[in-house]
Amino acid sequence: MKCKISRNAAKIIRRELEKEENKELKLRVFVTHKHGDHAHYGMDLDTPKETDEVVMTDKDIEVILAKDEPLLDGVRIDYFYLPQEGFAITNPGKGNHGDH
Repeated sequence: MKCKISRNAAKIIRRELEKEENKELKLRVFVTHKHGDHAHYGMDLDTPKETDEVVMTDKDIEVILAKDEPLLDGVRIDYFYLPQEGFAITNPGKGNHGDH
């Protein structure tokens, strides 16, 4: 499984992971709901379970993905400042290029 994180997103995520209360946690990306051939995603800090795969990104951030969810393979996490500040999680390889 693969996951990409943009430079802006990595900066914000790293800031959270470096907090003392989050030292033992990793970033989890999950499917909030799916319909048709694409999904909507969420993320949180968590610890891996037996049913998970932990992948290392090119930004040296470990991400937890559920092994049994093919729509997680290839997710991309971005962080935008405009038009509205916040994270955007997409999976271009699965036909999901953003919310609709």
